[in-house]
Amino acid sequence: MSSIDIAEVCGSRHNDVVATIRRLFDQGVLRESRETLREHRRADGGRPTHVYDLTKRDTLVVVSGYRAELRARIIDRWEALEQTVGQVLPDLGDPEVLRSLLSNYAGDKAKLLAQVAADAPKVQALERIADADGSLCITDAAKALQVQPKRLFNFLRRQGWIYRRAGGSGEVGYQSKVSAGYLEHKITRLRREGRPDRIAEQVRVTPKGLTKLAEAFGRPE
Repeated sequence: MSSIDIAEVCGSRHNDVVATIRRLFDQGVLRESRETLREHRRADGGRPTHVYDLTKRDTLVVVSGYRAELRARIIDRWEALEQTVGQVLPDLGDPEVLRSLLSNYAGDKAKLLAQVAADAPKVQALERIADADGSLCITDAAKALQVQPKRLFNFLRRQGWIYRRAGGSGEVGYQSKVSAGYLEHKITRLRREGRPDRIAEQVRVTPKGLTKLAEAFGRPE
């Protein structure tokens, strides 16, 4: 079940559901689902949204703190989905059905191979980025991703990468992203004539972090 489905069934804001999912991933509570985002284009033509797809077990973990009524709605939705899957299973004993499935499989496989070939340069570019040295400030990372800096800053805040420390003038990376190797902090001593030195701290995106962001934005180069 997707994070959008959870939000719709429970009448919650999608951003709140995503925040809960990210927190549970950081705590290591969600074990069966991959920590990956996919882009969802809204039917009303609004801005694309990044969503999570969760297994049944992890979905129930996410809503475990919700009211009993909302948890019941989620369970009912899962049962409906499972019944639907059971109803549409093909009759593999029918030669015509089996022939059609094999034909579709061959066509899908050919499309997949073509897509893999088309994506190969992009994958290689991501691998080269991940193996590179150094780091980028967020503005330069936005240029590398070919997105507006404001959009990247907003994405990093929404997805739990960075936050502004109370009373601070700059952004700070969440420890989970630093530990994962996606972000690092650069400390610089600024010497000022006739005044005490000032320490400046800057959060920067590592090559590994840039690769992760490229996957999320769908822009590997």
